This record gives sequence, structure tokens and C-alpha cells, in this order.
Amino acid sequence: MQLGLSESLPALVAKRFTTAKEAGHLLFSQTHLSTIHAGIPYQLRYCPALANKPSGAPNPEKSSSKPKFDPFQDPSPDLLIAQIPRENPTHVLVLNKFPVIPNHFILATKAWKPQTDILEKGDLEATYACVKAWGEEHQAKGTDPQRLFAFFNSGNESGASQPHRHLQFLPVEAMAEGDTGSWRPLIDVVASQPKSSGSEYQTAAEIPFAHFALPIPPNPSAEVLHSIYLSLYKAAVATAQGRSASHSRTTSGEAAISYNLALTDSVMLICPRRSESAQIRVDSATSKDVAEAGVVALNGTVLAGTLMVKAEAEWNELRRHPEGLREILAAIGYPHPDPRELSLL
Repeated sequence: MQLGLSESLPALVAKRFTTAKEAGHLLFSQTHLSTIHAGIPYQLRYCPALANKPSGAPNPEKSSSKPKFDPFQDPSPDLLIAQIPRENPTHVLVLNKFPVIPNHFILATKAWKPQTDILEKGDLEATYACVKAWGEEHQAKGTDPQRLFAFFNSGNESGASQPHRHLQFLPVEAMAEGDTGSWRPLIDVVASQPKSSGSEYQTAAEIPFAHFALPIPPNPSAEVLHSIYLSLYKAAVATAQGRSASHSRTTSGEAAISYNLALTDSVMLICPRRSESAQIRVDSATSKDVAEAGVVALNGTVLAGTLMVKAEAEWNELRRHPEGLREILAAIGYPHPDPRELSLL
């Protein structure tokens, strides 16, 4: 897919983000950042504004029905980046209204489609086109490579926040800014691993939840991208429901499970989800003004290796006891399956 933009994607996003931020059309929240280690380096971000973030729609993640207010249907001109492709557009690019990372933007279907449905070829083609366009801009200039991390939340336990189908993008370099530790995106950690014995998928044993990755070849077609995605989806369903689950062979319509998907220009990664959040022990006296203090919710940024907390007590607890991170990650996902079971899919 050719995006058909008037200027490069990084320049266009940065310009629109700066304008919208200065005009107050988006609310950018600063975070405190630390890297904690519990087998793997993981970013921990403390964002007090999360405690007050509006949901945007009444209980949207619990329903696949169209909400009364849909931010992606005729999106605000103040947040709209572009419609793509230029000829007969099928998707829109819009800024995230409540970012904590600069230049956080979203790809949404132009027509209403449910977030809980299995992704279509056009969704993945448009996503990859954005990821590729972001990197190509800097290659053309001969500057240091810049990358996008794309992610998708689907299902009640995935951390989804809107029922209108959308994928999200975070610049990797923006996530890394201010990080003085050994962090690198979790998706890169998995991509560096060899294939599991008896399986076609890449996994990292030190990550305490089931996940599956496959490489993306150079210049993939929409069909190739969709085939990779369906293979990952099948493994995720088999992990959540058992190898004999009939839903693992479904290729369209409503997804059988909650899951997070992530991709870069070279790899696609999925993890089935069994819980949207996990509980950690905090001092209630120091968190009395924060609703649900100790409840840590995660979305697809879990596959970037980033965890966001809303209460100072949560921030302090995880920095003091980073082993609690492994407990959180294990609680929101499923145990690693036997690779031999997956080889029979």
C-alpha cells in the first residue's frame, strides 16, 4: 500500500502532534521512568494522570457494539493526520488524545468495524505500510534508523479502550528517551531467539507468559502478512482453549479469545490474555486518593516491555521488589505451552 501522504509520515505526525499539543487538543501526560529487572529489563512508568483518564465511551472495552460517541468516526480535524490511501481511503490516521509518549498515533478503519473481530488483510497492510514508511524516511536522509512499534488490543481482557477497530503506533526512540538502563523492546528480545524446538515460533523462556513470534519477510504482500497473523492467532487460541479448539481454524468474524498483537518492520508477535489486570500489594494509607490502587492494567504495550502504573505506591513497590513484575506478567497471560503440542496444529 502506498500511503499517498503530502509529506513524510514522521514529519507529518510530529507537526500535527506539536500543533495539537500547543492548542490543547490533546492532553500529554509526563511520566517518571525507571528500568527494573526481573529476568528481563522492563520499563516502569509512573503516570499519576492515569488515575483520572476518561474512558471515552461507557464501558467500551466490554462491548463490540458501536458506542454513542465514536472518536474514529469523522475524527476531529484537530487530531486527524490523514486518510489512507489517498485514493479510495479505507483507514484514517489520528493522534491519540491522551498520550504519554510523544507522537503516539492510531490507525482506525474508516467504516465502523468491531475491535473484537479477526483482523483483515487491509488492516495489516495499512499497519505495515506505516511502519515501513516511518523507517524509510530516515534511511533516505542517511540518519540514524527510526522505528515504529505497532500494537493491537482485542477482547475484554486485552486492555482495549474503544470498540471501533484500531491499531496503535509508538515510536521506539520516543519510548527509549530518558531510559538509562538496558531496556530494549520486548518484541526485539523475542525476535532474537531461535525457534523453539519442534515449533515454527520464536519465544523467550524468560518471559513468564505464553507468546509467539514469526519473522516478517522484506516487502510482504497483504496475503503474506495475513497468513503470518492467522498462524499466530491459531497458536494463541490453542494455548488459551486447547489444541482441539475449533475456533483456532476460524479466519474471520469475532475472535475467540482476548489477545495482544504487536509488529515491527521485521517481526509479528502475539500473546493470548486471560486477565486485563493484576493485583500488587500496596500501602492503602498512601494510596487512599487513587481508585483501585494496587490494580495494574496492561494493554499491548506489554509486548514493548513497558508497564504503566497510576499510583506512587505501585511505583515504589515494583522498584523495591521487581520480582513482582514477573507475578503481574504471569497473571495476565497463560503459561507456556508444550512446543510439541503446537507442532500438531
